[in-house]
Amino acid sequence: MITMSLVNNYIAEYIDNIQTDCEGELGELQKWAYEQGLPIIPKEVVKLLGFVLGIKKPKAILEIGMAVGFSASFMAQFLAEDGYIKTIDRYPFMIERAKENFKKLNLNEKITILEGNANDILPKIEEKFDFVFMDAAKGQYITILPDVLRLTKVGGVIMADDILQEGRVAQDYFEIPRRQRTIHKRLNEFLQEITHNKKLRTSILTIGDGVALIEKLED
Repeated sequence: MITMSLVNNYIAEYIDNIQTDCEGELGELQKWAYEQGLPIIPKEVVKLLGFVLGIKKPKAILEIGMAVGFSASFMAQFLAEDGYIKTIDRYPFMIERAKENFKKLNLNEKITILEGNANDILPKIEEKFDFVFMDAAKGQYITILPDVLRLTKVGGVIMADDILQEGRVAQDYFEIPRRQRTIHKRLNEFLQEITHNKKLRTSILTIGDGVALIEKLED
């Protein structure tokens, strides 16, 4: 699957071709979602996510933006013993298919779906997480960030996907089409906060449509 890239197309195509898909039933889900044009993470982000989780081996993962459950299913294989995932989504279409996929992959005991809007659900959560994966509405990242930081353990990692708006975040506000200016403004606010907050350590990568890796250094 070739996706919009922030690097030269021939480089993106080369990297895409040498990256392998997941295996087994998870790989079948990945291939099906790509073919259907569903909003799951591209292969290069899958590989980064697996690399980070393979080192971190989290016990508790929070996902914001579940889609059909591919990324949660992928992350489940990296959980520590007795680990679990809580994942949030508000779209009935996605929720029903995710439930089917979790059942098929025997992940019902590891993954809990929280149905509803993240803005409503996050303030009600009290437990802390080792890893948070943000892959929801990009214009809401800055809004939910305070709760995400509250719910992340010190030493925990947050991974935020699709943060560069296909490169438009780097353009002048008035060069952006009017319908995209709100998300442009909010994403820039989010990027400013995560890169200038002294309680965080952040690295921004230009894979996929941009990924931020954020470590929480202190409360």
